[in-house]
Amino acid sequence: MKVSDVMERHVDFVESDAKVLDVARIIFGRRVNGLPVCEGKKVIGFISDTDILSKFHPTMQEFSEDPFSSSNFEGMEEKSQEILGLTAKDIMSKKPITVDADTPLLRADSIMRVEDVGRLPVVDKKGNLVGILSMGDIFKTLVGKNIPYFENEEYHNWIAKHFSFAMGWKERAAAEIPPLVDLFKKNGVKRVLDMECGSGDHSIALAEKGFKVLGLEGSIGMFKEAKNNWRKLPENIKRNVNFVYGDYAKSLDSIKGEYDAAIFMGSSFMHLPNIYKKVLEKLNSVLSKENGLIVLQLSNYDKATYHNNLRRFVVRESKISSGWKHAYLWFYDPPKKKGDLLVLNVAIFDFDSRMWRFRGMNSVATMPFTQDDLKDLFTTYKFGKISFSGAKEGEPIFKDKFDPRESDWLNVIAKRS
Repeated sequence: MKVSDVMERHVDFVESDAKVLDVARIIFGRRVNGLPVCEGKKVIGFISDTDILSKFHPTMQEFSEDPFSSSNFEGMEEKSQEILGLTAKDIMSKKPITVDADTPLLRADSIMRVEDVGRLPVVDKKGNLVGILSMGDIFKTLVGKNIPYFENEEYHNWIAKHFSFAMGWKERAAAEIPPLVDLFKKNGVKRVLDMECGSGDHSIALAEKGFKVLGLEGSIGMFKEAKNNWRKLPENIKRNVNFVYGDYAKSLDSIKGEYDAAIFMGSSFMHLPNIYKKVLEKLNSVLSKENGLIVLQLSNYDKATYHNNLRRFVVRESKISSGWKHAYLWFYDPPKKKGDLLVLNVAIFDFDSRMWRFRGMNSVATMPFTQDDLKDLFTTYKFGKISFSGAKEGEPIFKDKFDPRESDWLNVIAKRS
């Protein structure tokens, strides 16, 4: 593999007379550690964040002439405006290390390691800039492409600390708990299984309404969040709810007695692409044979498809630091062909009261269920009464007709025949 297979061809660069302030803006904005300096298209230098920071410190000559003043670190910081007013030519490394597009990729990697640099300008035979190569580009190419999507448990472990906060539990509770309570009362439900219960929010809210709830969770991160939430409850509510961690099928096998209903909230059923049939089979033997019911809340990926695959984007005030914010972005990669899984991508950004920074991102494969798929599936397990409804974010579930282009949620109620 060659550098040309990996390098970024749209390259930010600066001219030699660019102010360091403008260079710093690009470095911060692009989240890179340095930029090529060019005259026309020819690379004449490279300016890095280290080059800029080095100007805050005295030279060896300055230190030898005045060691006392050269140790005044507060005074060094005061030089910032002076330094930002310099030009790229004043600071840049004048003998930049470059490679050409035909250089073997791992040779370029070796050069970066030996020279202790994180980015290499890629030039043609005349020294003109044609691309840029970073350590991150090499890592993503050689390692990242071989890493599979997160499994369900890994994904939920990753997002566990953010889950309730990012999803906006107070708004969801107002839209989802009253309709669930009404449904359960109409159908004589008293004991509820909360499948893939996450941080336990639905389980606890239903327990507070008098239902006996068992939350099952396969992610140790989510399970710990649920147990932490449980410990804060009054003793009378604690008695109504419990949480179990482990494999869903095995957890269902260990259950004694019948339950009246099972819920899969927040798209959790979609996150079981390889085991959903096995889970339903086990669940079938645990639910009441007379009036057992199952409730699914599924993301409407059809709507996301019509809107650049965007599922959800929210910005929330931080609970950690005053002035900070966090942004959460969910979007889909639709199946490329029939039978492929639907990939959910989640990205997190932090705002430190001045600038947004990328926190992290992960992806998980999910099952793109259609209404016909669900009808066939529940009919197989003798749930003959199946109804569908839609809802937008923050609006009551079960209330509206499902609209593939408008509904954020596809809600399903499956009852025993």
